[in-house]
Amino acid sequence: MATTIKSPDFSVLKQLSKEHLVHLLESIPEMKDLVIDPELMRPLDRIAGAQLLKRHGVDKIFKLESNKLEVSGDSRMYLVRPSVDNIRNISNQIKSDKENFRKKKYKILFVPRKLYVCEMLLEQEGVYGDVEMEDFRLDLIALDRDILSLELPSFFRDYFLHGEQSLLHTIATSIVNLQSLFGTIPHVYGLGRCAKMVWDLVKTLQSLQGEPRAPIRNEIGHIFLIDREADLVTPLCTQTTYEGLLDETFGIKSGYCEFGPEVTGSERSLRLLLNCDDQIFDDIRGRHISHVFAYLSAQAKMVQSGYQKGRGLNNIGDVKTFVQTELKDLKQQYKSLTIHIGACERILDLKNKQVNFEEQLQTEHSLLEGINMKECTTYIEEQIDRQVGPLQVPPDKLLRLICLLSLTQNGLSSRDYQTLQTHFLQSHGHKHLLTFSNLRKLGLYTEQPSVEVSKLTVTDVKTKITDKAMMKKTTFRMLCKKLNLIPKSGDVNLRNPEDMSYVFSGAFTPLTCKLVEQVLAKGGWAGLDDITKLLPGPAFAEHKAQSVKGRTSNSHQPDTPSEKVVLVYFLGGCTYAEMAALRLLGKIKGYHFIFAMTAITNGAELVGSLNDGKK
Repeated sequence: MATTIKSPDFSVLKQLSKEHLVHLLESIPEMKDLVIDPELMRPLDRIAGAQLLKRHGVDKIFKLESNKLEVSGDSRMYLVRPSVDNIRNISNQIKSDKENFRKKKYKILFVPRKLYVCEMLLEQEGVYGDVEMEDFRLDLIALDRDILSLELPSFFRDYFLHGEQSLLHTIATSIVNLQSLFGTIPHVYGLGRCAKMVWDLVKTLQSLQGEPRAPIRNEIGHIFLIDREADLVTPLCTQTTYEGLLDETFGIKSGYCEFGPEVTGSERSLRLLLNCDDQIFDDIRGRHISHVFAYLSAQAKMVQSGYQKGRGLNNIGDVKTFVQTELKDLKQQYKSLTIHIGACERILDLKNKQVNFEEQLQTEHSLLEGINMKECTTYIEEQIDRQVGPLQVPPDKLLRLICLLSLTQNGLSSRDYQTLQTHFLQSHGHKHLLTFSNLRKLGLYTEQPSVEVSKLTVTDVKTKITDKAMMKKTTFRMLCKKLNLIPKSGDVNLRNPEDMSYVFSGAFTPLTCKLVEQVLAKGGWAGLDDITKLLPGPAFAEHKAQSVKGRTSNSHQPDTPSEKVVLVYFLGGCTYAEMAALRLLGKIKGYHFIFAMTAITNGAELVGSLNDGKK
């Protein structure tokens, strides 16, 4: 008899964050105004609603903006990220109050913690003595039963572009907290420099805390720490699952999706929480978009037959039973179906209206396979030069294609490198010079080294030409070949998938997901040396055998249910496509995957975070 895999109950994370927030709110016992960083509005919604805030002394709630805040309350509390812009806005509001002789009590709650630069700026602005400061250490937020997020979308840019390490402590603390709640995770696998630093910090924090007095049985058997830098190709590809396309089309923020009148069929927009509580959504979230509408149509017919059943009842007892047991579910299903059919129609409508959508998808697939490269480059140039009209492509979408071309080719020839950049700057403005600088720093847009042939002998020329040809085939192409990331054409069943590549219409298996599959199969990185040497940063693994009570022991224990529970922690962002792919792997191999991340991302988010031309 198969053992049931029990998923850890992450609702405790929400409860702990809520209690911490309440404690901080009550540190000012009198009524106060709460000014919130706009970036924190959605994450805060997931742990505390307006009613809870008001129950604990919050009078009025405002968004933090650059304008002056003229309100009459005697106390004001700020809930903000520790950024320079936020500190300047807060300082300006406090100075405005002082100039107008409004005496107030101020307190700043920094999320996840204050930085030295914040204190320094407050001092420079002359308001340091007017404020109290505390940290609101917002932990992982459970967005769904298997999705945990720190909601730190700036981490990818801050760490991988600028080398800012202040948030590593927050990530490490989140892992320490998980282990204190759900037991020590015995098998640890990491990939990348950030992953190594985080895990070293985890061990340091645990050694400072000491051994727990009453170790608990571990509920998670494996943890993967994966740098986003290890696989930049996956987020650049257009996702083709329903949930992935919802994110690409409408944007999902902290689990909420905003649907406009074109979806709701009314004059009002609707903000919907997308999670497993919505049975319809849970059934279609991981399906390929080409098979979603047929499923929704079938469900609509079932709901319709349910209503007809109710209309056909004559006995009052049967009617009462129907109303008490079935009607509420039918109404909920009807509401959910209405929204998801509208969203699906909108996605398919945009897909069909945009002549370049299918062409773009085909170009992406050709780039991944390494075929028709000349035609792909020409297509990208044409899209860049198309500056006006309904077929104009947004800059971020163009940058995704340009970066995908560079990454899959291991860099561009000098001619293509200069041509594409020049065309882009002429079409979208030289303000994007900074953007290209950012892309170069991260290795997203690179030039293959050129060779001065005039100074070489015939033998040297032959060697260099061979080396250059090999260079174009290395890294991405070798990874594809060694890990079989590109399935044979037509081999992938999109209706009932058995291959993780279905998330990109059978064109490409996410590298991160394939690595997880390989490591779990081999029990570590042993035997994958030829793969890890092609990836940035170190690969490491640590194993601790667990006793019955959760203490570390030297002998191996038989497989327990927790051995099938795998936490994959993405440092720098995770896509819905990767989550769908790993859920499929779990279904096939008998694992239950949990996803933790600094934030959920996609190609537009990733490239947009590097696009300084917007500012």
